[in-house]
Amino acid sequence: MADRPARRGLVFANGEVATRDVLDAAWPGWDADIAFVIAADGGARQAAALGVRLDAWIGDGDSLSEAELQALEVSGVGVQRLSPDKDETDAELALLAAIEAGVSDVTILGALGGTRIDHALANLALLAHPALVGREARILGEGGIRISLVTAPGPDGVPVERRLEGRPGDVVSLLPLFGRVEGVATDGLRYPLRDEPLEVGPARGVSNVRLGPSAVVRVRTGRLLIVETPVNLVE
Repeated sequence: MADRPARRGLVFANGEVATRDVLDAAWPGWDADIAFVIAADGGARQAAALGVRLDAWIGDGDSLSEAELQALEVSGVGVQRLSPDKDETDAELALLAAIEAGVSDVTILGALGGTRIDHALANLALLAHPALVGREARILGEGGIRISLVTAPGPDGVPVERRLEGRPGDVVSLLPLFGRVEGVATDGLRYPLRDEPLEVGPARGVSNVRLGPSAVVRVRTGRLLIVETPVNLVE
């Protein structure tokens, strides 16, 4: 039996977003076949800026006015208001709500930028959330930057391979998350790694370059952030 197609979702946080022109140029189809869209608090404005209609909104309401919240409800958006006294960020709760809605492939926008670097770091760490195990997830940031996470080994105990489809010349940085990453190997990047370790601290994996439309990264053990930065895009 063929695998069922992924149910795709968008999560909007309240950080900076790229323009639609930049996103479309960098990652064609980034918003194709979306089944569920949710905003975390002020992320509703980010969705509106990209012309994306929300299915749901969740948050404590500290980043939107009452008039904006009422407008969302009138338009048919499911609104869930929460107390500000909670353990999770609004972005995390939006991600969990998307997963509860059956999403198996998640793109998070508005996760970076602004004055709250603590929120940006927490949003990056969401890529390692236990609820995302077995699902695909990535962050799209300002300028079209794309961030994903490889966690290895896989469920069968073997190394994990990630194919990076994109544009020749784009910058690809490999950053260990939460500790040392073992057995990193690459194909299709200007500066190859051959079954090498990457440690937190040294900048060994920063600013590589994709040589063609596709590259491959393999990881034996650890969590590796992959940051792809498009170049020469027209704003």
